[in-house]
Amino acid sequence: MTHQENTARSVDWEAIASSSHHDPHSLLGAHAFQSAADGASTVIRARRPLATAVFAVFADGTRIEMAHVDQGIWEIQHPGPPVPYRLATTYSGLDEVVTGDPYRHAPTLGDLDLHLIAEGRHERLWESLGAHQRVLAGESGVSFAVWAPNATAVRVVGDHNDWNGENHAMRSMGVSGVWELFIPDLSAGTRYKYQIRTRDGDWILKADPMALAAEVPPATASVVSSSRYTWGDGAWMTRRAATHAVAQPLSVYELHVGSWRVGLSYRELAEPLIQHVTDAGFTHVEFMPLAEHPFGGSWGYQISGYYAPTSRFGSPDDLRYLIDKLHQAGIGVIMDWVPGHFPKDAFALARFDGQPLYEHPDPRRGEHQDWGTLIFDYGRAEVRGFLVANALYWLKEFHVDGLRVDAVASMLYLDYSREAGEWEPNIHGGRENLEAIRFLQEVNATAYRLHPGVMMIAEESTSFPGVTAPTDHGGLGFGFKWNMGWMNDSLQYIERDPMYRGHHEGEMTFSFVYAFGENYLLPISHDEVVHGKGSLLAKMPGDHWHKLANVRAYLAYMWGHPGKKLLFMGQEFGQLAEWSEGREIDWWLLDQPSHAQLQSFVGAMNRSYRAQAPLWERDNDASSFSRLGAPNWDPTVIAFERRDAHGGHLVVISNFAGVERTGHTLNLPVAGVWEEVLNTDAADFGGRGSGNMGMVIAHAEDGSEPLATVTLPALSTLWLRHQPDSPQA
Repeated sequence: MTHQENTARSVDWEAIASSSHHDPHSLLGAHAFQSAADGASTVIRARRPLATAVFAVFADGTRIEMAHVDQGIWEIQHPGPPVPYRLATTYSGLDEVVTGDPYRHAPTLGDLDLHLIAEGRHERLWESLGAHQRVLAGESGVSFAVWAPNATAVRVVGDHNDWNGENHAMRSMGVSGVWELFIPDLSAGTRYKYQIRTRDGDWILKADPMALAAEVPPATASVVSSSRYTWGDGAWMTRRAATHAVAQPLSVYELHVGSWRVGLSYRELAEPLIQHVTDAGFTHVEFMPLAEHPFGGSWGYQISGYYAPTSRFGSPDDLRYLIDKLHQAGIGVIMDWVPGHFPKDAFALARFDGQPLYEHPDPRRGEHQDWGTLIFDYGRAEVRGFLVANALYWLKEFHVDGLRVDAVASMLYLDYSREAGEWEPNIHGGRENLEAIRFLQEVNATAYRLHPGVMMIAEESTSFPGVTAPTDHGGLGFGFKWNMGWMNDSLQYIERDPMYRGHHEGEMTFSFVYAFGENYLLPISHDEVVHGKGSLLAKMPGDHWHKLANVRAYLAYMWGHPGKKLLFMGQEFGQLAEWSEGREIDWWLLDQPSHAQLQSFVGAMNRSYRAQAPLWERDNDASSFSRLGAPNWDPTVIAFERRDAHGGHLVVISNFAGVERTGHTLNLPVAGVWEEVLNTDAADFGGRGSGNMGMVIAHAEDGSEPLATVTLPALSTLWLRHQPDSPQA
């Protein structure tokens, strides 16, 4: 019996012929063997059902006709070791087609790749799994690799084979659960999916979880993508790596790309967005999720393609262009990231290989009842590795400066939004999701280790301890946490009629008690201006003028408060209607002077904020803050001092009453001249122009505390900066 005969008989021919074998390479392709009669020889086999003729075509032009063996399998034997070849196939009535043979190529993943994938430690997972243009053994094409450990067979289907994958069955890479195939002659732009046979024998069609691009929804195919972008933001990236964000000004403009300016692509967005953000003085933009998602109404929070920027606005390189241009203009980029849940769409991650895989198999841990979504199995190494690598992917491949991690509270607690009996305690009997906690610690520690200067930001609404504490101190390791308590309390306060605010001072000042317990970011985000909540302007009491005055006073108080800042698009010019992803924000309002003045105010405030180190340099240091108010404490006047690391003093005074307070006396921290660097009642901003002529003088006599007499316009906030070198100081 010859070697090739023995090999052929040891293989399940029926499985090979039906394209359902776990290792088609064991029979198909080129196989070397030794025989006593012929010495070194090679047998080549190919699967070509319904073909009328098949030839092996060698590099020197030699053509050898193959013989049909059985069930569409063709074969030749030739002397010598394996050498490169291609396959020429003829079907009845059709011209001959010459293609490369996927089964002559060695695997594109090595043992180290497979080991790291199994351990959940492959920090560049996107370079091994997914679809990648490569040149193997002198032949160009695309390699495909997918993790599907419960599959009994996997095929690649797409444009290249008329969505019939029978000639492109993948090989199993053993216990790793990875399937792999290199297909010659393919290029970028090819649409594809995986056809997976489940344990039950059903074939299901799935998009690639590691796809780097996808079709424009509602189409759902993955797309082969290869970046050709050359970055020009080297100076920005160098500065970022040497910067600690906690000690820097951070003023974030949150936006939804699809409804900021309707119809703009990533590239078309760059110029107007840069101009607007620059005029408004923000340091960063934050994009609501840009990973591919099937339903636009989810705002990107139900993701189907974690590694694919949504194709609604262009290609991945178009997004790189947008981020690059923002960086070159001195604007940082934060992106929403959603590792807390994913949708149940049949084409995507749900029951990916016929079994719960990315989701936890126990519905008490694997389903979000409120949102109709699935929860990742954070305890499974490969799933954890998929998510950690995804965070690193956006930081490395797209130069994103920070990730705002959505719905962290839902990840931390097993009983989140569940009644008794609907959740299972952890191994210690507690409600904390220990696996999710370890995942968050790992992703944060890894991101900061590999990408110094980035920001990991938690949207976390509970009192979970140590969200921004280092992981080596038992914390979650985030750089910042959204201050949801401040947001809820302060909005509740500012919505009240000024007549009643004096009875609710604590809603504005309770946050001072815990302001330094975490590294906080103060958010007025999209969540506060949808679903019947109304826009920021619409929340305010009074007529139009009073609403605008309230907004200015509130924002200046917010920008003075300890913590970084975030404001959702449209609120900077007084959007009247609440936000809807289905329409553009109301840019026409800028034709009205009062709204243009509000935007001018936000720009002036942001620029003043960035220029005043006391407002941001020691945001995480309680010794940089003091409450003021003596000798005339007034429940509608909220005043406090901020100090920088070099002896600079800035005082914030908000009068949330509906009446002006003239001759108001207030102890200031030091004597001398205090410059009025911001007055929200300035005429240029649409106010009445009341104030202190740009200056306040604090006198200290007989050892008493410095005392100043100030005018506090109705519904206003003042920022006073001490001028130590002034002649009157």
